[in-house]
Amino acid sequence: VQLQASGGGLVQAGGSLRPSCAASGRAIVSYAMGWFRQAPGKEREFVSVISWHGGSTYYEDSVKGRFTISRDNAENTVYLHMNSLKPEDTAVYYCAASMRPGWATREYEYDYWGQGTQVTVSS
Repeated sequence: VQLQASGGGLVQAGGSLRPSCAASGRAIVSYAMGWFRQAPGKEREFVSVISWHGGSTYYEDSVKGRFTISRDNAENTVYLHMNSLKPEDTAVYYCAASMRPGWATREYEYDYWGQGTQVTVSS
C-alpha cells in the first residue's frame, strides 16, 4: 500500500484544515487507518485512528472535540477534519495503515506510512 498525504497548510489559530490520505496499490478497506504527527524537536505522536469499516474512532485527548477522522473506502481515502486549530497543533501529519485488530495507537502497530503533510498554525 502506498499512502500519499496532502492538504496541510498555513492557517491562523481557530481555523480549520482537512488533510487527506490517498492510498494506492491496494484497497484500504482491510486496514485500520491512523494519523500521527511530529512537531519540531519532538517525537512522533498518535492523533487518531478509524476502524476499517469507519464505525469506530479513537482520538488523543488533546484533539478530542476538535478533530474528526473519516474514511471513504470507495475512494481509498482517509481524512482528518481539524477545527479550532491551535499553535500547538503545528506539526508534520502522517497517515498510516494497520492490519492489527483493535486500536492501533503505537507506531510499531502500523504497516504502511505516508510521507507527511505540514500543518502550521499561527497565533
